[in-house]
Amino acid sequence: MSAVLAVMLALGQVAGCASSGGGGPVAQAIDDATITAGVRAAIERDPALKVSELEVETMQGVVQLSGFVGSADSVAAAASVARTVKGVKSVKNDLRLK
Repeated sequence: MSAVLAVMLALGQVAGCASSGGGGPVAQAIDDATITAGVRAAIERDPALKVSELEVETMQGVVQLSGFVGSADSVAAAASVARTVKGVKSVKNDLRLK
């Protein structure tokens, strides 16, 4: 968990520097990486969800969740958790039941 926070802090500092130059592809990629890290951290904090079984990708603020979970409730919970992360514009939920 501390490694995830360290990555988020490091990316957050870099994102702040990169976005001050007016944004662009590099700033967007850094912002997407920050969002991905935030979604992973939020999902990791939920004891019902297992990060190792989920893939999280972000493109221009749109988060895609894929992989397998044990219940329909987990499918809904993962999407709900992802939507709470700052910067997430929408969530594409491609999770499947085991």
